[in-house]
Amino acid sequence: MVASRPGRAAALIGAASLLTTALVGAGPATAGERAPVTETATVVPVQTTGPADKRFNLILMGDGYTAEQLPEFRADVDKHLNVLWSIEPFASYRSYVNVWAVEVPSAESGVDCDPGLDAPRRDTPLGMGFWNGCDAGSVQRLLTVDSGAANALAGLVPGATSANRQIVALANSDTYGGAGGTYATASGGNALSSLITPHEIGHSLGGLQDEYDYYGRGVPGGTHQGGEPSSAHHTVLTEEQMRDRRAKWWRWLGEESESGGVIGRYEGGLYSTKGVWRPSRHSLMKTLGYAFDQVGREVMVRAISSKVNLVQGHTPDAAPIGADRTVWVDTLHPLGGELDVVWRLDGRPVRSAAGARTLDLRRLDVPRGRHTLTATVTDPTPFVRDPAVRGSAALTRTVTWTVDTSVVTEPVPVAPGFTGHTATGAPVGAWSVVYADTTHPVDRTLAVQWRLDGRPVANPGNDRDLDLSALRLRPGTTHTLTARIAGVTGADRELRWTVDGTAASASYTLSKPLRTVHRPGRPVEYVYDGPFTMRLTARDDQDGYVVSQFRVDGDGWYTYYGWPTDADAPFRFTPGGTEIDGLVYGKLGTARVVPWDDATPEYGTHTVEYRTIDSAGNTGPARTFLVTLVPRPAVR
Repeated sequence: MVASRPGRAAALIGAASLLTTALVGAGPATAGERAPVTETATVVPVQTTGPADKRFNLILMGDGYTAEQLPEFRADVDKHLNVLWSIEPFASYRSYVNVWAVEVPSAESGVDCDPGLDAPRRDTPLGMGFWNGCDAGSVQRLLTVDSGAANALAGLVPGATSANRQIVALANSDTYGGAGGTYATASGGNALSSLITPHEIGHSLGGLQDEYDYYGRGVPGGTHQGGEPSSAHHTVLTEEQMRDRRAKWWRWLGEESESGGVIGRYEGGLYSTKGVWRPSRHSLMKTLGYAFDQVGREVMVRAISSKVNLVQGHTPDAAPIGADRTVWVDTLHPLGGELDVVWRLDGRPVRSAAGARTLDLRRLDVPRGRHTLTATVTDPTPFVRDPAVRGSAALTRTVTWTVDTSVVTEPVPVAPGFTGHTATGAPVGAWSVVYADTTHPVDRTLAVQWRLDGRPVANPGNDRDLDLSALRLRPGTTHTLTARIAGVTGADRELRWTVDGTAASASYTLSKPLRTVHRPGRPVEYVYDGPFTMRLTARDDQDGYVVSQFRVDGDGWYTYYGWPTDADAPFRFTPGGTEIDGLVYGKLGTARVVPWDDATPEYGTHTVEYRTIDSAGNTGPARTFLVTLVPRPAVR
């Protein structure tokens, strides 16, 4: 970040920025006093995975960035997105999302009342402001946006509607702030701001609730009143009752949590300290920096998938079709794994076409008369265990045709070619699914042939998708992947990608220890008797912001962001944690989030692991060092 950001100040910190929908979008109604906000706006496609009307559209817009500061806005967008893509299920379903950046130069730099109520009002296109738009009765971190201006800018994206989009407004500020609901807001440059975005999308898209055990910072929330919550990730039931009743997250109980620990029953949530339980010790809906746990992740898979249709196109089904032709479906292509396609003729599976996107009816020897043909597309993701979710329209779609052997298909020339594919302009990660869809002649099935570094790659069943993770590419290597339609020549009939198998690297820098211990066969060990700092520095040979993560003693991976009050400062570990604005950061050992969590120092040796996730989605190998915390000698 450049040092010219206005209002650089000690931030109001913490995950408890979740603010009610009623407050969001209530910013100063000044848009009508200026020229229309759309006059100077430029829509920049950041990621295009398909037509906007067939995708979930994430629209990021900046406020308080002057024309000279628009490069800062672009850097903030890059960071926010790459943090989002590092979190499941966004990592696996990134290909369902189009991303647009709406750039609007601001007459003045910064936003209103930043950081205090006595700070000047600024002339900005979106009218963003802290303190709920400079309301003395509100709180500093409530960052609002003019909803009319935000909607007007989002309306510049053709095909994106209120039903298939999410607006995220970024303020040109380093002060902590944000809000959730219909419109998500965040300060663009605060250390924690890029972690607000997935949390707020969890609210607005997934309907997930806060797992905080407080409402006011630093004040325990009391005892939950009422019966069983409607929230999918809160309960008053015991584990035994959940299993007996097959209720809430019973299918996930005992599983190692994506956010650390195991899925079980942890007291506190819905702003209450007692009497209500959540699935995991800490997840993204409780503590910024961790992942969604399995329960929240399953909800988000359904939410993201419900914004799109797994079947993107198919042979017309309005009238009977003949048995003398091919029939096809085009599907979506999640990065995390291929979709399943099952063909059935009169209810019986066509096993010879398992997984295929095109079925040649001429090879089935269809009996005379009328028959029912179906193609059922299902997402087999292991992120979903609830059959009701799996069978919902979000994860299962069926197309039905009537096949009439008396119908004669008129031949229509269709030139072979590619109709859609994974973008070739940037490297693809070695773990992802790459796809290439083709045209659909009625008289033949086009086959896609894949080659890696010039060598053929076997890809039976569904030849439109290639799961690179199945190839087990050697880490640290780069490859050239090509797709070509069999029997077709010409340079325009071949697609070419660079496969980035080289993960970003990371290094750590610690403050000076009491001593350093080197033992054969063990990671290096650093001994401290009090606070120490850790800086993680990532490097990559490709463009794009690199996400660094660390974890302590095998707990959940935690996104490294510097320090809450300063993104450029190292992370600070202390025996009991550091309290900032009612939340606690950096306790060595068992994480401590709120002041009433156990602050007892955990003396002894702790294992610290660190890793990276680059812009292509590659996760680097975890590396390790040890920290031994010893008591300070008593002062006599």
